[in-house]
Amino acid sequence: MKDFIIKEFKQIFRDYRSMIILFGIPIAQVMLFGFALTLDLNDAHFAVLDQAKDEHSRKIIEKMDASSYFILDRNLNSREEIQKVFEGGVVREVLVFKPGFSENLDKTASTELQIITDASDPNTANMMLNYTQAIISNYEQSLLLAHGKQVLIIPETQFKYNENLKSVFMFVPGVITIILMLVSAMMTSISIAREKEMGTMEVLLVSPIKPIEIVIGKVMPYLLLSFVNFLLILGLAFTVFKMPMDGNMLLLMAEALLYILMALSLGILISTVSNSQQTAMLLSMFALLLPTILLSGFIFPIENMPSILIYLSHIMPSKWFIIIIKDVMLKGAGLKEVWFPTSIILFQTVLFISLSIKKFKIRLQ
Repeated sequence: MKDFIIKEFKQIFRDYRSMIILFGIPIAQVMLFGFALTLDLNDAHFAVLDQAKDEHSRKIIEKMDASSYFILDRNLNSREEIQKVFEGGVVREVLVFKPGFSENLDKTASTELQIITDASDPNTANMMLNYTQAIISNYEQSLLLAHGKQVLIIPETQFKYNENLKSVFMFVPGVITIILMLVSAMMTSISIAREKEMGTMEVLLVSPIKPIEIVIGKVMPYLLLSFVNFLLILGLAFTVFKMPMDGNMLLLMAEALLYILMALSLGILISTVSNSQQTAMLLSMFALLLPTILLSGFIFPIENMPSILIYLSHIMPSKWFIIIIKDVMLKGAGLKEVWFPTSIILFQTVLFISLSIKKFKIRLQ
């Protein structure tokens, strides 16, 4: 009995895949969930349109920028720049100080401050507004302690792209991204791994069918099914949840096809390093599902995460696809505005296809 137990331990330790499953995946999951699942606000970018340029407006801006929650991204010169700065996708909030801000505060003990927030992600918008109001309240208290005078800065709030802060505006892009990734990549990797596990892949390879034709035959059904899923979700979003569509529908459909093709090529790549369906499933779940949820900005703001996770998020295709969906559907962006995330997904598609073809030939010749 003792020798048998020792033998089992040695067999487990020799199998690096078992060691990864036993220790690697739990450690990685704890680190991901521990750092990604945070409701704190850090380094959120804001812009300022200071039409007052007086003492109190300057001190509030300095107080905002000095906090660990916000980073002053830029100063605006006109209201026309507000729309453009939001379309850039970096700035999430704009403070507008109207002329006579300090004068009103000194004479009448009250004044208004306009806070405009990008609400395409309603959770982040609410969080930023609450933190901003807390800083303003703290400034009011500092004036009370310094001068013994109670003042009131009235926030005039405006939510862009999602005035009613509907959570569906955040969940629909995320659900589309997850479904397309899982159906395309996971199911494709399992399908090809199943052929290898059952020994039928060798039969296909010695047939007159070329390897590229086998790959196309395997992925084409998932390409069509994933696109149908995309259309179904969009239909539900429009009819049931009243999701807006301010951009070009053809552009959104083309972007979805590109993302599906990228996911399919990633699934093929996973299948080339998987000898069984179980291995393909574990790789897909660990490499695709968790990062898609945690590092894409779907639920948790990326800017709140540690630097290493922010860098990792940049290589996640799901992050860029969610940006594309939100920009096209909510902000009415065109190809000119989404060319950068599109080019990243296109590059990853070409990379995954190239690696898949190379490894497919090596492993299955």
